[in-house]
Amino acid sequence: MKPKILIVDDEPDICRALEFLLTREGYSVSSVNSGEDALEKITQGSFDVVLTDLKMGKTDGMTVMEKTREHSPGTAVIMMTAYASIESAVEAMKRGATDYIVKPFLNEEIKLAIKKLLEQKRLITENIALKQQISQRMTYREFVANSESMLKILDTLEKVIPTKSNILLLGESGTGKGLVAELIHNNSQRRDKPFISINCSAIPEGLLEAELFGYKKGAFTGAVSDKIGLVPLAHHGTLFLDEIGDMPVNLQSKLLKVIESGEVYPLGNSTPRIVDIRLISATNADIESKIKEGKFREDLYWRLNVIEIKIPPLRERKEDMEMLSMHLVNKFAKEHGKQVKGIAKEALPLLIMHSWPGNVRELSNVIERAVALTEGEHITPADLPEKIRNAGHTAESSTLKAYLGDYEKNLLLKIYEAHNKNKEETARALEIDLATLYRKFKKYGIEE
Repeated sequence: MKPKILIVDDEPDICRALEFLLTREGYSVSSVNSGEDALEKITQGSFDVVLTDLKMGKTDGMTVMEKTREHSPGTAVIMMTAYASIESAVEAMKRGATDYIVKPFLNEEIKLAIKKLLEQKRLITENIALKQQISQRMTYREFVANSESMLKILDTLEKVIPTKSNILLLGESGTGKGLVAELIHNNSQRRDKPFISINCSAIPEGLLEAELFGYKKGAFTGAVSDKIGLVPLAHHGTLFLDEIGDMPVNLQSKLLKVIESGEVYPLGNSTPRIVDIRLISATNADIESKIKEGKFREDLYWRLNVIEIKIPPLRERKEDMEMLSMHLVNKFAKEHGKQVKGIAKEALPLLIMHSWPGNVRELSNVIERAVALTEGEHITPADLPEKIRNAGHTAESSTLKAYLGDYEKNLLLKIYEAHNKNKEETARALEIDLATLYRKFKKYGIEE
């Protein structure tokens, strides 16, 4: 089926030109000359992409975008605007537009923008289907993802969940490594067996060995009865070792023997217990540096790191912020019995611009606090911590400049790629001289 595109512009010549251009590209194209007609079209049918002018009559592009998002959240909206109104286009991006294009634009730019958005939509649709195929018992809980990096992780999980391979999860504190470990277990063939989790940095070194491997009565002072360790308790299930990078070296050698032999020797007992476990480890430490410093065994590292999954920090997956924040609002509103329905449009950009050093854990804390404090149905800037409100004011002045710089760089790259990295043709398409193109390449660090 051909992708469906709706063009909205009060200039008939632009509508006709775009309709001709995109029809030749193989799309099913409709066009209207007013925002009112666009709203009627949107409610009557579904479109993959809406390409709308920002400045129109009574019903402007911002209204068209908002109504499109309400009626069809999966539809991509590209805002067209004159250069003088680019600040309004940036505001539209903050409020939900997928992309924007500055008039006058190049035909190649329009074609590439639509092609990119349709490809992203296809990948997201495929990943949603893929996630549904993993297991009818898939429990996502707080694993909310829309960014390409997180969808790739789900793609990897789909491949490794059915196996017995050990997995090493890497990522900053608060990124959700424990949640991923539970997701793996809950959707594996071991789902009905124990999931045992232990934080290696939270237990003193003298107690960690006893907690992991267990002990026999009389093995040491205070051992008044036999104790089964966490490793044997995970038999036929999954053992999750969080902060594995902080495990003492002497225990690393004992863990390695368990992995290699499948046997556990409790303290004070010469008779081993046979164990069959799947091992998932996690750390926010630089393991390779620890290996060089002699603080982590390289042979154990390779046993743990059969499959490596790197979970990106929240600041690198801004595409997930709105979806994740809304998920947390719904979660905490239900937990605390509050009638909070969402996040005010003035508050969402503040959340997006914050750097989130504590990652998802910090975001969860901020949203729970806001849900508890707000007296209305939507979280407002006043409900957010002062540091987030202040950061938003500081970043506001530089936001437009950053958007413009990113826009120009992306445009250069798109046109350069479209002309097979031929600089002369790229300069001609952009209607600039070759020297200017070289200066811009240098400015943005584009490899020649």
